[in-house]
Amino acid sequence: MKKTGFLSGAFFSTFCIILCKIVGLLYVIPFYAIIGDSGGALYAYAYTIYSLFLTLSSQGIPVAMSKIISEYNTLNYHWSKQQAYKIVRNLMVTIGVVSFVLLMIFAKPIAYLIIGEIEGGNTIDDVALVIRTISAALIMVPFLSTIKGYLNGHKYLKQYAISNVIEQLARVSFIIIGSYIASKVFHLKTPVVVGVATFGATFGSLVAYLYLKIKKNHNKELFNIDAKKTEAERGNTRKSILKRIILVALPFVIIDFVRSIYSLVDTFTINATLTKLGYTLAESEYVLSVISTWGSKLNMIIIAFVSGLTLSLIPNIASSHIKGDMKDVNDKINQSFQIIMFVNLPMVLGLHLLAGPVWNMFYGSNELGIALFSLYIFQALTFSFYSISIDSAQIMGNTKLALSALFGSFILKAVLNVPFMNLFAAIGIKAQYAPIVLNLILHTITTIVIAVIQSKKYHLNYRQSFNPILKSILISLIMFVSLKIMALFIPVDIETSKLNYFLLSALYGVVGGAIYIITSYRYNLIDRIFKIDSKLLFKQLLIKLKLKKSTN
Repeated sequence: MKKTGFLSGAFFSTFCIILCKIVGLLYVIPFYAIIGDSGGALYAYAYTIYSLFLTLSSQGIPVAMSKIISEYNTLNYHWSKQQAYKIVRNLMVTIGVVSFVLLMIFAKPIAYLIIGEIEGGNTIDDVALVIRTISAALIMVPFLSTIKGYLNGHKYLKQYAISNVIEQLARVSFIIIGSYIASKVFHLKTPVVVGVATFGATFGSLVAYLYLKIKKNHNKELFNIDAKKTEAERGNTRKSILKRIILVALPFVIIDFVRSIYSLVDTFTINATLTKLGYTLAESEYVLSVISTWGSKLNMIIIAFVSGLTLSLIPNIASSHIKGDMKDVNDKINQSFQIIMFVNLPMVLGLHLLAGPVWNMFYGSNELGIALFSLYIFQALTFSFYSISIDSAQIMGNTKLALSALFGSFILKAVLNVPFMNLFAAIGIKAQYAPIVLNLILHTITTIVIAVIQSKKYHLNYRQSFNPILKSILISLIMFVSLKIMALFIPVDIETSKLNYFLLSALYGVVGGAIYIITSYRYNLIDRIFKIDSKLLFKQLLIKLKLKKSTN
């Protein structure tokens, strides 16, 4: 095992993030074909509840441990480092087991909150079954999260990233193979099939944990596991180490928790409200599954791509802030916004145009799903700005602002979600769009509020982003209009096979991408945003491909 430098670790992690998201997206094509719409709704319920308890049992604390272990390792406090690892492991396993027990006991009451007494779709017992099945992962995930934080603290980033890929591949393989055997071989009912699939989270965590455990055991000498307490560590006790872990972890836990419960508002309000407005339970469940799971899986490719691009910017913001170099902080935050708009907007507009082919390719023909996704895709843009704004506030030590923004947007979501659906129905707009529109509004408002407060507190200047963002918007519109003209000759709203949907999407992607990149290159937008000489890079690429002779 070798420690990973910042740049190589960032690029490798970025590659693994995108690979995981691609795998997590592609598997839904066969899986959704197996479980159908009602099974898709059950799967969405299970993962929404699971995500909340997962945050409580495995988020925040590993991040804190990684930071603390990194500090202790730098100071050669190897005894303290090992105590921190043991404390976190025991603490997280305890929380995980308690969370598992709570879900097992309260699965039915939680299912009742989601379904109520409405009939015509999945039953309370169906929902309770999948919640109980997926809760088993809460016992395994804390072990995995702890060892990830331990290795990350030692800067073994490649093993950390590889474990994420292994976990995703194992989980997806179990989901597809398990659900296929349960459905096609044993002919089990859909809730049982979905229950089998949700156990994939446990299996994936186990496989990834075994990989990291083997790596760690084979390299014991690198970690000084048997180190004795030194004189310099005399002031460190198990109690003081535990206190430090909690103080460092608490802000991360709270922020991740609020992010998780944000989606629960839809889970607990959409079914009850839409059925009162005349929707059947099957229709409202489908709307909820699109918003909470299936639409977000498509969105995550865009969000993951931007996360990869901005991954190296975040540590720089933290470093510059500590040094007091606010000019560099200002430049990095502006560059983050510019990258998000440059990368996200054309992809969002392209997927909006191709909502039909893309949805049909992954989930089969469904007009309701296509209509919802064509609007939902815009959340990939607003959520990226929303997320990077909150992260930048937290990194710069303004945790109070980050928490206030999160809590404020959550409270507004909780208060306005039902009234928005009723309002849309009253003015003649389909109520199914209301939760999506509300999210778009709240993401935008939160981003603006944080930007204004950060600007006043740290004297940040966002004017330098105005021209690049405006150019990104104009060039994206040129691409979109060009594709709309192309659609007059090669329609996108046709009924065909999944293969043809893929070929159609690929054709539009290549044409749209070429238009966007060439136009951006023509107006030097790429050079300005990414601080590179694109002409030189293009020349070097041609030389490597032996399409141009070197002038040296």
